[in-house]
This record gives sequence, C-alpha cells and structure tokens, in this order.
Amino acid sequence: MFSVTFAIILPFIIAAFVPFIYRRFKYMHIGWLVMLVPITLFVMLAMLIPSVAGGKTYIHTYNWIPSLNINFTTYLDGLSMILGLLITGVGSLVILYSIYYLSTKESLQHFYCYLLLFMGAMLGVVFSDNLMVLYVFWELTSVSSFLLIAFWNHRKASRLGAQKAMLITVGGGIAMLIGFIMLHNMTGSFSIREIIASIGDFTDHALFIPAMILILLGAFTKSAQFPFHIWLPDAMEAPTPVSAYLHSATMVKAGIYLVARFTPVFGGDQIWFWTVSGVGMITLFWGSFNAVRQTDLKALLAFSTVSQLGLIMSLLGLGSIALQFGYSEDSILYTQATFAALFHLINHSTFKGALFMVVGIVDHELGTRDIRRLGGLMTFMPFTFTVGVIGSLSMAGMPLFNGFLSKEMFFAATVQIMNAEVFSLQSFGIVFPIVAWVASVLTFVYCMIIIFKTFLGPVQPEKLDKPLHEAPMGMLISPLILSVFVVGIFFFPNLLGAYILKPAMGSIYPTFGDPANLTPDIYAWHGVKPELLMTIGVILVGGLLYRLLKKWKPVYGLLSSRYTFNALYNNFLSLAESKSTVLTNKYMSGLLRDYLVYIYIFFILTVGGFFFYSGAFSSALSMDAPIQTFEVILVGVMVIAAIAMLFSKSRMTATLLNGVLGYSIAIFFVIFRAPDLALTQLVVESVTTVLFLLAFSYLPDWKKEAVSSKTKLINAVISISVGAVVVLVALAVLNYERFESISTFFEDAYELAGGANIVNAILGDFRGFDTMLEVVVLFIAGLGVYTMIKLRAKKEDENIENK
Repeated sequence: MFSVTFAIILPFIIAAFVPFIYRRFKYMHIGWLVMLVPITLFVMLAMLIPSVAGGKTYIHTYNWIPSLNINFTTYLDGLSMILGLLITGVGSLVILYSIYYLSTKESLQHFYCYLLLFMGAMLGVVFSDNLMVLYVFWELTSVSSFLLIAFWNHRKASRLGAQKAMLITVGGGIAMLIGFIMLHNMTGSFSIREIIASIGDFTDHALFIPAMILILLGAFTKSAQFPFHIWLPDAMEAPTPVSAYLHSATMVKAGIYLVARFTPVFGGDQIWFWTVSGVGMITLFWGSFNAVRQTDLKALLAFSTVSQLGLIMSLLGLGSIALQFGYSEDSILYTQATFAALFHLINHSTFKGALFMVVGIVDHELGTRDIRRLGGLMTFMPFTFTVGVIGSLSMAGMPLFNGFLSKEMFFAATVQIMNAEVFSLQSFGIVFPIVAWVASVLTFVYCMIIIFKTFLGPVQPEKLDKPLHEAPMGMLISPLILSVFVVGIFFFPNLLGAYILKPAMGSIYPTFGDPANLTPDIYAWHGVKPELLMTIGVILVGGLLYRLLKKWKPVYGLLSSRYTFNALYNNFLSLAESKSTVLTNKYMSGLLRDYLVYIYIFFILTVGGFFFYSGAFSSALSMDAPIQTFEVILVGVMVIAAIAMLFSKSRMTATLLNGVLGYSIAIFFVIFRAPDLALTQLVVESVTTVLFLLAFSYLPDWKKEAVSSKTKLINAVISISVGAVVVLVALAVLNYERFESISTFFEDAYELAGGANIVNAILGDFRGFDTMLEVVVLFIAGLGVYTMIKLRAKKEDENIENK
C-alpha cells in the first residue's frame, strides 16, 4: 500500500545515491534514472485520487520527539493531493526536459541531487501535519532552491540571485516559525488538524493576530508577494528547468498552499481578509505592470509569475470571507473565489511551465532571450511557436484554453465581493474588480509581446548567435504535454473539478459539510455577465495598448531606479556588510587579551546579570561544613601563588607558581576524599609543567610589554568581577533547593546501568550520547584534516605533471 511517508523519503534516498550512480554509469544520462522517482510517485498518488475524491484521508504518525509533541505525521487530503500531483507530475516533465537542455559537461550529479532534495522537501511541506516538521521542510526548500539557483556558480548574477532568494525566504520562514510557536502556545498542539478543530476557542487570544501576521510573512516571502517579490526575477539566473519547476509550479506555490491550509484557522477575520486579498491585488497589478517593460523573455515570465501568484493569493483572500458568515447559501457564493484560486493554481502550472520551457528552447537553440534580437521564429520553430501561443493565450485568459475559465471565475469573484455586507466592502469593494481588470489588460499586453515580438514579424538572423532551427523532439515533449493539458482542461474542466478540486474545497472549508455543494459546474459559456464583458474589454483595450506600446512605454522611464525595492534591498545589504566589517574588525583584533575580555564581560553580564535579576544569589554559611585551619592555610598558599604569578618576571618562576596552584588543588581532592581526581590532577599538572618548561627553553627572552595604567585597571576589575561571580554562583548553587537533587537517581547506577563504579557508569552509560557526539566531532575534524591533506597532495601532483 502506498505510504505518504515513502513519497517524502524516496527523493532523499535517491539523492544520496545519485553521485555514486553517476560515477558507475557514465555511459548513460543520469536523468533517465532520476526521472523514475517523480513518475513512480505521480502514479502512486494518481491511484489514490478516487478514494481522496470520496472524502478519504491518509494519516500516519511516527513518534519523533513526543515529549515536545513533535511527531512526524503525514497527512494526505484533497488540498495536499493537488500540490503532490503538481510536484511529481511537473517534476517528471522538467527532468525529461533537462535531459536534453543540460549539457553532459555540466555537473549533472549535483544538479539532480539538488533537484531531488527540493522535490522531497516540497512533498514534506504539503504532506506534513506537524508545524515543526513542516517548518523543517519549508527551510529545506529554501536551501535546496539556493543550490539550484546558484547551479551556474561561475556567474556572479547566479550567486547574487541565490543569495537574495535565500535571505528573503529564510527571513520569512523564521517569522513563520515564531507564528507557529505562538499557535502552539495558544492551542497546546503542533498538529494542523487539531488546531483547525479547536481554533474557535482562541480567536480572542492576544497571540491570534500576531501569529496570523507572522505566518503570512512566511507565505508572502515564499510566494513572491509584494514587496518581497524582488527575489523572483533575480532567481531567473537559474537554468530554465529550475525556473520551470521551482518558479512556476512548485516552490512559489508553497506560500499559496500555506495560506489555503490556514484559511480554516484565520479565515473570516477582517485582518486576514484585507491582508491576503489586498497584498494579492497589489502583487497582481505590480507584476503585470513591470512585465510589460521587460526585454528579456525570462524576466518577463518572472514578473508575470509574480502577477499570477498575486491573482491566486487575492482569490484565497476573497474566498476566506465565507467563513465570516458560516455555512449558508449566501456564503457558498463567496467560496467560489477559493474554488477559482485552486483552479487557477493548476492552470498556471500548466501554461507557465510550458512557457518557461519555450523560452528555454529559444535561448538554448538561438543563444539569446532578448526580445529586441528575436522575431519571425514561427517559420523556423513551428512546434515551439505552437506551444508558445497556447501558453500565452491561456495566460491572457482567451477562450479555448484553461486560463480563460479560471480568469472568468476570478472576474466573477471580484464582482461578487462588492455585495458582501461586512468589512465595508459595499464602499471599498469596487477596488477589486477595477484592479483585476487593469492588471488583466496589462497581462494581455505582455502576452501579445511574447507572441508577436518573438514568433512573428521580421527575422533578424544577424542578431542571433546560432542559426535558426527547431529544437530536438526530446526537448519539445514536455512543453507539448503541458500544452495538451492547457487545451484538455478547457474542454473537460468538470473532470478536474469532481476528482481534484472538490476534495480540496472540503479541506479548506471543513465545517461546510459536503464539498460537492462548494464545487460548481464549470462552463465556458455562462451568458452575458459582467465577467464576460470584462474579458471583452480586456481584449479590446489590451489590443489597443499593444498597438500603441511605443507611444506609452516611455512612462516607465519616469520611475527612478533609486527608489525601488531592489535598490532598498541592495542599499540595506551594502550597509549591513560595511557595518558588519567595521564591527568585526573591532573585536577580531588578533590579541588574545581582547578575546578574553569579551568572553569574561559576556560571562559577567549574562550569568551575573541573570542571577542578580532572578534573586538567585543567596547563601547560608551556617549550613556549610566547618572550615579547618589547614584548609585556610592551603587557600592562603594558593592566593599568594596566584598573585605572585602576575608579578613574576621569569617564565620559570611563573611556571613553578602555576604548578603550586595545580598541586594545591590535588591536595584539596585528597582532603575531600577524591583520590582518583587527585591522581589525575597530579599527572596532568606534572606533564603540563614539564611541557611548559620544555617549550619555554626554545622561546626567545621574555620582554614584558608596556601596559598602560588604564588597561591594568580594566584587567583588575574584570578579573575581580569574574572571580566574585564564580564564588557567588558556587555559594548559590550549594543552597539551591528549588529542584530535587539528581544524586538519588545515580545511586541506582548498578541496577540501571550495571556499573559497580558510579563515576564510570555516569561517564560511559548515562553520558553515552554526549560521548558519542564528542566522537562524531573528532571524526568530522579528522575528515577535514584528511581532506586537506588529500587536496594538497593532489595539487602537488598536478604541479609536478605541469612541470
């Protein structure tokens, strides 16, 4: 039987073996073996579609950290099924495409290893029920996408693009983690299902709104919502298969998934509604507005992706208002916005994935993506042209393609929301259809740019790096399959609605009963309604604006690049780097004395400050054992030796005085009946004293450095303060009785560990895990030394060969 856990783990397992397989089977392309992973998972998930459509969910829990309520719980329902099919289905096509796109001279073992890591991480995100496990996979998607974006690391732009994506998405992920912890603090659970079931009792909690905002930050950064969208265009420096997979079908949809998954938790709240729908609408407009100005096809698709993600996000926000009313005939109308969001999420993955592959083909075969150098490719690249037209017209929302159906539903949702009698929508709701229509007009314009500027018009062979020719059929298979889905979904949309979208609606509105009531029939023709009139207006005005593009495009020159979010990011990064360099140079002085000062000051402030703030400094000397005369004499000897060491002018004298301190401590061990410690102390002290004397004999004469009075005073204050804190802490610990002593537990060492010696039992058994980690640290250090030696030897061999 198929296990969702298996679906998550399999890509990681295969990723670990990819480098070894690559070395063993160099005669074949490693991509063919890797492609079997997503194909297998897609088939297994597809076999579960009927049961999930019938309302069944698949749950399995593996105990991980049960004491903290953190378990590896996988959960497959209608919503996660959509993302799971996209991750594995589009992943299969992307790998097939990459086999023909990437040269065998590339580091393919690394590419497919990173790709599988990302695939497993994305599956972990959508199938995880535990918030902490979801967060682990969430950040793993950021790490693996960083590696994929920077795959061509010899390019500076690739490295910077990966860095920007990493900083923004990880920053949002940390905010999301804090929100998750707040949710757990409120509900006492990390399980998403349990939180959804009990959240009604916590909507008035003080942490409800802060948790909502922090989780949305994580979703917005991952899904490139305004103003965090700036990382997505720069991420286009990745190879086109990466862009087609991460930035059209999967990674950018993680934030969409998160908002959809948490709609039952926060949906219906006014802040959630305005934040999600408002940010989505701004992103929709801003992405489409910037897409028109681009001259690089991939950059154009990047901003179009930003725009389409904003469209989906705004629909999820509009649909969340249904939870404000509860289940009723009126609220069902508002759920149609969520249905349109899920529908467009699938449609966008098909037509945008195909378009990215088309752009990759143009770049790969002709050596450029610059629109100004292209034109007339229809004759020479008929298959590429066909797929490009299908994808572009679908994105523009034209009939006969799936984008038309979801775009019509989007327009209908924005018109419908004006009738809602909450959140002042009867006054401000008019903004939604206006922004939606304007953004759709701009979307039509840049879709026409793709078609006419790339495939029609005069040919410019003199501006191309390679001769005009069609791509090999192997590279065309994947975009052709996606274009078939673009057309097929238009003619058979209700098949998708009944088996895929219906169970997903049940996941988002679990309290609304039968999800069939939330799943409308999808028709291409639904009469002359506002949404149809809006579409006609988009075609007419969009066509006119495209024809007059040269006359109004100069408006983009009025926008100064100094005041963009990219400039803000670059200025912040530059400032942070310069200030961090100054700060680092201040404490990385190269002087041991400075490092000790920082360590001791930190110790005084943290330990001493905490004990003082918490009132833990307390002592009851009357409860202590009596102090004997010889103990006072021994302490006096140690004090004199320590002070004398500070003023000694000879290394020999200082070493001998240090030995006095060590041997005095050994005597104390004897007095306190710890002969094993005393013996260890004597051996260590004797060996170190001899080593000191031996080393000093090879050093030059000691010339005492001149130290200012101010430095001496600072040293004295710090030294006395550290000593005082240590003494006070020791006295406080002796009289600390808040917790029961653990000594009684270790008294049963023989029964618990089978050790007759309690010290050995503690070190070898009770601290066995700690000891194992220490061994691991030594092992890692050994690997580092071994690697350095091998690299040096290899470099020397190369130098000899060159000579």
